Amino acid sequence: MKVDELRVLEADELSIRMRAARRELYELRFKHAVGQLENSSQISKVRHDIARIMTVLRERDFGIVATMVADALEPAGFAPEPEPEPAPAAVEEAPEAPAAKPKRTRKKAEETR
Repeated sequence: MKVDELRVLEADELSIRMRAARRELYELRFKHAVGQLENSSQISKVRHDIARIMTVLRERDFGIVATMVADALEPAGFAPEPEPEPAPAAVEEAPEAPAAKPKRTRKKAEETR
């Protein structure tokens, strides 16, 4: 399930899919606990689907319009003109980095006495 597919659905269809996904997650967790689940990656896939549905619902609550939807609404063949590149400025020399500190080494037992 892709986000673009979810964004075109109505709110009631999203709620139906949410209930179905949560039910599926419940069943997968139960199978996992019993030891009947063969592919445990299904759990994470369903969790991601639930997160996608919740994201679309929250976007609608806040009135956020996704850029993919806005791009789809633009007429075909429309491409904004690229901005001209600025003229290269005089290359400034980078300041010299400070000298590296010498590594600290352990003193030998004879030197410490």
